[in-house]
Amino acid sequence: MTTGLPARAALIALDWGTSSLRAYRLDGAGRTLDTRHLPWGIMRLPQPLQEGAATANALSGFELAFEQACGDWLRAEPNLPVIACGMVGSAQGWQEAAYLDVPVDLPRIGTLLTRVERAGATPVHIVPGLIQRHGLPNVMRGEETQVFGVLFDQPGGGADDVLIGLPGTHSKWVNARRGRVTHFDTFMTGEVYAALRGHTILGRTMTEAPAPDMAAFERGVKVAGAPAGRAGVLSTIFSTRALGLTGELAGGAQADYLSGLLIGHEVAALADMLRQQGELPRIVLCGDDTLCQRYLVALHHYGLGTPEQARNATERGLWHLAVSAGLVPAAAESSPPISTKETP
Repeated sequence: MTTGLPARAALIALDWGTSSLRAYRLDGAGRTLDTRHLPWGIMRLPQPLQEGAATANALSGFELAFEQACGDWLRAEPNLPVIACGMVGSAQGWQEAAYLDVPVDLPRIGTLLTRVERAGATPVHIVPGLIQRHGLPNVMRGEETQVFGVLFDQPGGGADDVLIGLPGTHSKWVNARRGRVTHFDTFMTGEVYAALRGHTILGRTMTEAPAPDMAAFERGVKVAGAPAGRAGVLSTIFSTRALGLTGELAGGAQADYLSGLLIGHEVAALADMLRQQGELPRIVLCGDDTLCQRYLVALHHYGLGTPEQARNATERGLWHLAVSAGLVPAAAESSPPISTKETP
């Protein structure tokens, strides 16, 4: 852990989700000086050491996690503003931040932050999520901040039609133009993968592999779009087990094959939707590098080209939102992000 703070900060930014908390210390140009990653998601918070001291409620847990994430930063620089995004603003979070309806101009999000008062201590400003009410309802929390970071770090502020892919537990595909979110779709690909692998018979024949089997992954991607794939994902996923039982797929390759099947079905469906709309938009991927590489394989296979990859979108989005909210001066928003230094 670093012991000194050689560079002055302008903002503390928190990406606070269901399973983890990531804290960023940003300078006056929006560059990341330090980052910390803690296991304190909103569903797993630290508890008071003394039994019965205060009350072991959600608020005390949020305060303790907040202290571990950035308490020393605020003691060193007490007047730093704090902004947070993600599930911390959900009904189960620190304080609920209302959803904004899509379509929405992203700069408007920064003017509607929810302020968490902390008994005379530094308040926390929580970013609202987005809700889509037309058709089947859809929601997001945290991804809107990544979209903000992707769009507002591009020349022209994302003037062209752009489709931003956010692979993860609940993958999001967000349509945007000129800083305005117009539509988004959600695929529960990551969560379904974890559930199938850990809680169904498919996982019984899987074994750990020393390295990813990308050949098996690509096989799964292709099966999703093959004639057999027309029966749908509920049919093709059983081939993970059947191929193992017939000796065609080793136990160590089955998890990657299943990953390819699920991502393949997601991207195949996305490709069909885009082609029905006419001209294909520019696509930008944002997320974990390893996962994005898998999506790049699937996107290329289904004729969607080789998308760009955005970096540091969450912290950049939090920075731009803080500027929109007036938490940091707009004049400071000029320099590109620098390399992140992570401290425990």
